[in-house]
Amino acid sequence: MSQPEQQPGPEAPIRIEKDAIAALPLGQWDGKIVIVEDPASAAKAVEALRGERVLGFDTETKPNFKRGGNNLPSLVQLAGKDVVYLFRLDDCGGIPCLFPIFRDAKSLKVGVAVKDDVKNLKDRAPFRDAGFVEISDFTRKAGIENTGLRALVAHYLGMRISKSAQVTNWAAKHLSPQQVTYAATDAWVSRELYLKLEELGVIPHRKH
Repeated sequence: MSQPEQQPGPEAPIRIEKDAIAALPLGQWDGKIVIVEDPASAAKAVEALRGERVLGFDTETKPNFKRGGNNLPSLVQLAGKDVVYLFRLDDCGGIPCLFPIFRDAKSLKVGVAVKDDVKNLKDRAPFRDAGFVEISDFTRKAGIENTGLRALVAHYLGMRISKSAQVTNWAAKHLSPQQVTYAATDAWVSRELYLKLEELGVIPHRKH
């Protein structure tokens, strides 16, 4: 009597190890960066970004080293095709200046740990969010165990991004060149990662 054919089991999840990430070449955004520090500049930036189908999205918050307290986001990064905009929320008019983008379902704001970022932004000013996309929801379904941006960029884009400026004062009067590059890079790679996953079929393509 012949044995029933065995069905293949589910593939083991893929984990991107730190050593593998460290061996990759460093990547960073080297294009145009606009630091938005007043309401008029914010209005121009929002108008420019509203024509984009996919925006890389991230936020930065001043770290808190004391127990029981949390700081609110100081910076919102939005990356379009050719320009990355850094919105300094304490100077540019706060979250309301970004409502036209944050409420627009046709404008995809893509990134990693998006849910927490949006929640923290709403603590500054409540809004009805639409069009935010969590990239790791799709990579998990594709069998990738890691959910962090650095690991996903390494796996899909073949480069390493620096995290050296992550725990710095994002509410400082002036951002350092290292902070500016770091912040812009995170938004840029979020967009690039999303587009790569669309190309691979991991994320369904959405029309504008």
